[in-house]
This record gives sequence, C-alpha cells and structure tokens, in this order.
Amino acid sequence: MGHDLAIWSVRETAQPMADFLAEQLSAAESPGGSSSSNQQSFRAVYRKYRAWVFIGTTGIAVRYLQGLLEDKHTDPGVVLVDEAGRQVISLVGGHEGGANELSVRVANLLGAQPILTTATESLRPLILGIGCRRDVTLTQIDTAVMNVLNTHQLSIANFRMVATVDVKLQESGLLAWCRQQQLPLRGIPLSLLQHRPWVTKSSDWVQDTLGVAGVCEPCALLASHAGKLLVPKTAHNGVTVAVVHDPPWPEKA
Repeated sequence: MGHDLAIWSVRETAQPMADFLAEQLSAAESPGGSSSSNQQSFRAVYRKYRAWVFIGTTGIAVRYLQGLLEDKHTDPGVVLVDEAGRQVISLVGGHEGGANELSVRVANLLGAQPILTTATESLRPLILGIGCRRDVTLTQIDTAVMNVLNTHQLSIANFRMVATVDVKLQESGLLAWCRQQQLPLRGIPLSLLQHRPWVTKSSDWVQDTLGVAGVCEPCALLASHAGKLLVPKTAHNGVTVAVVHDPPWPEKA
C-alpha cells in the first residue's frame, strides 16, 4: 500500500483531524464509521499496516481490537486520540509497535497531552528540558546535557522524555540527539509558555526572540504531571538544560 501508518476515524466529525494527521504523518486513511460493517472493515485491514492512529473513544477502540491482538512483538501499534484532540494514548504496542514514539509525534502535531502507560516510562522519573539556539549540533546538545548529568550525578537511563518549545522541533541537532538516546521529544506550544513563565532566571535573548522568559525549565515542567524542578537552567554554548523530577505514585502523594 506504500504506507507503514494508517489513520482510522470512527465518526465523520473527526475527519478534518484525520486528514490533517494523514498529511503531516504521510499516512494512509481508511474510512471509519460506528456500524458493525465498519468494524469488520477495520479488522480486515488491521495487519496491513505497522501502526494505527485511531480517532475515537477507548471503548470503541477496544471493541474494534477484540480478538485481533496476538503477540506484542508483531501486533501493529495503536495510538488512540480523542475527537477533541486533547489526549493521545499509547494503547497497543508501546515499545515493540512504536506506539509510544508515535503518541508523542501526534501529540506534538495536535498540541495534545501524550499518555504513556508502559512500565518502563512510568518508572523513569526524570524529564529533560532543552532550549537551544538555531542550528546547534548534536555535539553541542550532548556536551551540554552530559555536563549537567555528570555534575549532578544523574543517569540518562532515568529520563523518560525530552521537552522543548514547539518551534524547535525541527532542529536537526536536537532531533539527532534524541534519536541517539532513544528518547521521545515533546514539543510544548509557545503560546502555553507565554502563560506559564516558570523560570528561575529569565533570558533577555529568549524574550526578544520568542517572547517568553525561558524554554528549558517551563517546557520540562509542563511535560510533567506534578513535577518539581530538580536542576535549574544551566547554559552551555548555545544550549540550556533543566531537569524536572516527576516521580510515580505513591512518591508524589
């Protein structure tokens, strides 16, 4: 079919979102619908793609998938998006099916909250916030991050996500570093930072360039659920780094 990814929208009201995601992700679109015949249509094509973005409710997705799942190593990944575009859930194949990474990509496109429930991500308590100047290299990113980790005796294995402002999602050096470390990159909308300026020390350059007081600290905090700043902004050669601690329950209680 020429696509590894497909979009399924259950109701016609979600079609504009499906069209947008199909274009942005270079994905195929399959016609959706709530009738039993459309459920059978989904079942017939489920294994023709490596991953799916399913737009609808959790209940409908579970009914559509009933009896289709065989092995986590071979089942196509499924990402669930609510019709309002507020939440993106990694439903099936978080690791093996690539649904965790896809969830973050879709959330970045929609300005939504990615929800990852796999055990590995749930037990990693740290989020890395990164801000950078244009055209920074992978080496610049790596040096800045490793300086912070070494100074504070932190392990990269304890990080579950990297967060930055959405206008930096196309920085090739940052993208390459995240791929190298196998960490998803979450983009926080610039408009959200303008209303939540959590920074220990504002940056005049960032204020003049983006209209916000800072990037790495507020992005890491906004990417967390109830996190607290563990390492404040540290700048090095055009890169700023901050670390937020966002522990799982019951530590956060």
